[in-house]
Amino acid sequence: MSMTVPATGASTYSNQSDAVSKTQVDYQSFLKLLVAQMKNQDPTNPMDSTQYMAQLAAFSQVEQSVQMNTKLDQMLQSSTLAQADAIIGRTVTSADGETSGKVAEVRLISNGIVAVLEGGKEITMGPGVKIS
Repeated sequence: MSMTVPATGASTYSNQSDAVSKTQVDYQSFLKLLVAQMKNQDPTNPMDSTQYMAQLAAFSQVEQSVQMNTKLDQMLQSSTLAQADAIIGRTVTSADGETSGKVAEVRLISNGIVAVLEGGKEITMGPGVKIS
């Protein structure tokens, strides 16, 4: 009994890092926009301090949202790994009842877990799958 992360799992982590990269790009774009706005303001009519504080508060909220999403992704990955570990060696039956067997290994995919049975068949874990 072993737990493997196949090539598809590697692409899952790649996709997650791509999502993080896109978020970072948005975050960096926001910073660049704020700095450009401050650099290019009219010196005879500077930005109102109220507007500046509102933009700074928005910047802080964006930063906190990015950090919170990163933590939630980490928690979700930990939860998925714990679920995967819990089904190794147990018997699972597909939602339609046609496929059943003892779980030999587990693969992680982008939307969850695939249980690989001792006979080589695979069951994607989801609603209606029975574990005994």
